[in-house]
Amino acid sequence: MARNSTDTKGKLLDAFEILLDEHGASGATLDAVAAKAGVSKGGLLYHFGSKAELIKGSLERLSRLVDDDVESMKAAGERLHLYYLETSAEVGTSLDRSLIAATCLAPEHVEAKNALRATREAWFDVLNAHLGDPDMAMTIQLIGDGMYFNQNFGLSQDEALAHVKNVLARLGL
Repeated sequence: MARNSTDTKGKLLDAFEILLDEHGASGATLDAVAAKAGVSKGGLLYHFGSKAELIKGSLERLSRLVDDDVESMKAAGERLHLYYLETSAEVGTSLDRSLIAATCLAPEHVEAKNALRATREAWFDVLNAHLGDPDMAMTIQLIGDGMYFNQNFGLSQDEALAHVKNVLARLGL
């Protein structure tokens, strides 16, 4: 078991999110999560007393990661929209794993669907505040969605971001 409670909780959430991605919600059982994290089921239940608490913990993690991402976007200054696009195709990050987990949970859990909606709204709000144009903010967000989709399904084109940047430059962005 990890040295402290925070490490163990993180390992359990990591295991849960990986199992959701690999096997869906039905494969992310408490027994499977405990085994994947290398802790006893009792250790899992000490930190997360039920699957509902594990789901809640995963969605809280997503919220924290999105808050951190929004702060990173703001720190990019005038390049905020480009930062958003450049990071839209990142896979394998903690944020990516949390987004995939919430997506796997959303069909059966309204709180996961709400967390995904809140994520999109947070990103849209910061893009809109930066660009001052809700239509352009939505367009940038949808381009980022497409880049993320393509990357996650192995459909990515190496030059896609360069094409997007060329178009944005022509639009004065």
